[in-house]
Amino acid sequence: MRVTAATIEEVGAPLRVEELEIDDPRPGEARVRIVASGVCHTDAIAQEGDFPYPFPGVLGHEGAGIVEAVGDGVRNVAVGDAVVIGWPWCGECRNCREGQPRYCMQIGPLVGRGTREDGSTALRRPDGSPVHSHFFGQSSFATYSIVDAKVLVKLPEGFPVETAGPLACGLATGAGAVWNNVRPEVGSSLVVYGTGAVGLAAVMAAVNSGATTIIAVDRHESRLQLARELGATDTINVNEADPVQAVQEICGGHADYSLECTGNVKVLRQAADSVGLRGRCVIIGGAPAGAEFTLDHMSTLWGKTVAGVLGGEGTSDRLIGALARLHLTGRFPYDRLVARFRLDEVNDAMARSAAGDVLKPILVMEH
Repeated sequence: MRVTAATIEEVGAPLRVEELEIDDPRPGEARVRIVASGVCHTDAIAQEGDFPYPFPGVLGHEGAGIVEAVGDGVRNVAVGDAVVIGWPWCGECRNCREGQPRYCMQIGPLVGRGTREDGSTALRRPDGSPVHSHFFGQSSFATYSIVDAKVLVKLPEGFPVETAGPLACGLATGAGAVWNNVRPEVGSSLVVYGTGAVGLAAVMAAVNSGATTIIAVDRHESRLQLARELGATDTINVNEADPVQAVQEICGGHADYSLECTGNVKVLRQAADSVGLRGRCVIIGGAPAGAEFTLDHMSTLWGKTVAGVLGGEGTSDRLIGALARLHLTGRFPYDRLVARFRLDEVNDAMARSAAGDVLKPILVMEH
């Protein structure tokens, strides 16, 4: 069947909206009519060649929509279900079996191979030439997507599908890191470096935890104001103060936990220096391929933990489901971060996200 998609032809090229053909679902697959797809930093680094993905192809990995068809053997979803497309996972490796599918041992090829496991793509041009699909298992910058049905997460009744996609990646990454990895105890202090969508999700998650000191750090005063409105107890503008020193002044010493949400290795060092003995620094932001960082040996030796957290850890069903239910009760108001764009405005959406003008762009599809 015919679909409309935003394709990228080569590294650094702008995305171009065109008509493609998409497969029918095979056994174990579903075809989802995409209602909307979030735009994420990972889409941008893939466009620039800092995330491995073959071109020509279709990006997009925060898709949500309606199941329109299912292949043989699919039992977890049915035609008509409103769903979020979660991260792909094999279901067979040790980490998947132990309940950590974000660390699936096949995650590399599943998110960046650009094909199914057998090497086939789900997309092609009208002349029959293949277009790479399955970016993060979905390629949702399109009006339809073929996905492995087991990654789909059904939305609660009445949930706004149009804004649900970012629950799969950006928002889950920030919130899940707090709940699944940091797990702040009552009375603890937590500092979030970078108040984009991921960092603000971490702030909102911290508000729904035992942390009593929640510090947001950024260079944009408008974002810091929003962080305060969303529950940050303190904010630090790096244009006005050294963040490590300011954290110590607020906390009366080092913070218990820090989260690095920018993907900037210089900021990572600040986040690591903000926690002390037995403190924990969590790396969330995605830096360009090949990026390296250094730490002070002695202060790290004294019980400090620096850990990477991928996608918020845990399972999509539990994490996305929790975020959706918290949103419906007003305890995770992520809709305040969202700005809507049409699919043919994708390049503008990505540019405004990169410039910091928009926190979480969402491409709304026209059918």
